Amino acid sequence: VLQEPIITMRSDRYVVPVKAECKGSIPGLVHDISASGATVFIEPMAAVKANNELRELAAKEKTEIERILAELSAECAAHRDDISTDYEILVELDLIFAKAKLSYKLNCQQASIEGKGIVLREPAVIALDKNTGRVLQVGAAARNMLGRTPGNVVATRPLRAGVISDYELTAQMLTEMVRGIVKHAIVKPRMIISVPSGITEVEERAVLQAAMEAGARRVYLIEAPLASAFGAQVDITPAEGNMVVDIGGGTTDVGVLSLSGVAHSSSLPVAGIAFDEAIIKYVLRHYGILIGENTAEEIKLNIGCVAPRPDMQQMVVKGRDVQTGLAKEAVVTSEDMLEALRRPARQIADEVADVLRQITPELVSDIQRNGIVLTGGGSQLWGMDLLIQERTGMKCMLADDADSCVAYGCGRALEWMNRMQEGTINIARRRQLKD
Repeated sequence: VLQEPIITMRSDRYVVPVKAECKGSIPGLVHDISASGATVFIEPMAAVKANNELRELAAKEKTEIERILAELSAECAAHRDDISTDYEILVELDLIFAKAKLSYKLNCQQASIEGKGIVLREPAVIALDKNTGRVLQVGAAARNMLGRTPGNVVATRPLRAGVISDYELTAQMLTEMVRGIVKHAIVKPRMIISVPSGITEVEERAVLQAAMEAGARRVYLIEAPLASAFGAQVDITPAEGNMVVDIGGGTTDVGVLSLSGVAHSSSLPVAGIAFDEAIIKYVLRHYGILIGENTAEEIKLNIGCVAPRPDMQQMVVKGRDVQTGLAKEAVVTSEDMLEALRRPARQIADEVADVLRQITPELVSDIQRNGIVLTGGGSQLWGMDLLIQERTGMKCMLADDADSCVAYGCGRALEWMNRMQEGTINIARRRQLKD
């Protein structure tokens, strides 16, 4: 299994390369091993200090390592579906560990494991018992409880406008979700989390601390426009401007990308949740019916639009009459939704136009040629691409699987995690220095 032990020092561990032929012998951990092979880390006893001594130790323990790898193959075969395909095998005093890599998208909780794609897709909602503090449900199950809970149970969104509004609940929600994803893991996973472009340094630290409390070993942050571009398969490596507009749940992030980086970015706290609130206010004002967030979300998905539809759509809406307090229903049309959503949609289009006015003429000409890429769930609202195209005069394209582009982009970023900056990335400070 082992090659001739060519031993190098890496972060106070010694590295011994493993031949690629071992792929079949340990299918659960190195299923997609590259031609260069995997790596076995051998941490010798504290008394072993010099490289020469380690060479002798590796030669003596070669047979023992082969035995451990064989046992590992048998033990991991039963858990093959639960283990990421990108693992490093750590042999440390006869103990076998595995390092998982996770990526997260906040707001709508989506988790991606390298080699497996998206393994979790849940809204950022948590339900807990106020008396005991025990978490009852997270994700879609908790969202269904909104407006339907008894007095001792509260269902809430701990994330607002793309950042943490309730630290304790966010940490509990992440803990429950990570626990459901990472199974049979002894070593804590590393995480990549996407954050809005307008996040402050204090908010960055809150995200990092919540992720560490949820069980992460190391946390890396990535701007949402950059992750969206990766997920939408936009080539941002040349010296050429590309614009990505990510309309998520809490924020709309507009980014101009070039040379694998963010040339300019902006964040607006108007997105999917703002659309829901606008629908609730419109139905209350024009029909005298009070509806909940889930009903507003259903209306938005079925007949919502920000540009005139060729054929009118309608939907029966049920709620509570604000005058009598009794049940009441009304027929809401797509024309009503056009009027209800006009203001938040215009805010997004104006933000895109403002970003174009702030960048260099060369980048504007590149974007005119390449077009604007729309990602995020809010971009799938009928007519959003037409509205931005009308406001900017540039062609707009909706990305494939727009709702998951940020999650896919975080998953692609796992490939170069070792070259990313750990901890805060100081987006706000970099913006101030640029201005």
